[in-house]
Amino acid sequence: MPALTHFDAAGQAHMVDVGAKNETRRVAVATGHISMLPATFAQLLAGNNKKGDVIGIARIAAIQGAKRCADLIPLCHPIALTRVAVEFMPEVEHHRLHIQVTAETVGRTGVEMEALCAVNAGLLTVYDMLKAIDRGMQIGGVRLLEKQGGKSGHWHAAQS
Repeated sequence: MPALTHFDAAGQAHMVDVGAKNETRRVAVATGHISMLPATFAQLLAGNNKKGDVIGIARIAAIQGAKRCADLIPLCHPIALTRVAVEFMPEVEHHRLHIQVTAETVGRTGVEMEALCAVNAGLLTVYDMLKAIDRGMQIGGVRLLEKQGGKSGHWHAAQS
């Protein structure tokens, strides 16, 4: 098992020094979903929520979540994102809305945390906008699907 990079020899947390790493194109893909009551899901798909376009606003929130990741996760490096793509996919039979986020940069550190923050921000925004009609919604399945770039190369969830 690899060593934990956010701890020094004395066991104290620190920000990893990435200064000697090569700049490479780095990509991360993350996913998650939110489950809700059938009536809530129908209203989501109908697009007639009082607060506005739930999916459109959640997409913007996901992008903002990726951009603000370093403000939320203490040891993350602030990075210049080159792209954040957000896709929502309804799963009608289970009254679930899936989100998939692809984050990209050219830099010395990966974008896994940015993709994961984006997924959570998008799903939490859906919850916020629909909570007046369904406080029992459940967020789940948040995970990294793929990462590319850097010294460790290409990783895909099917490999683990």
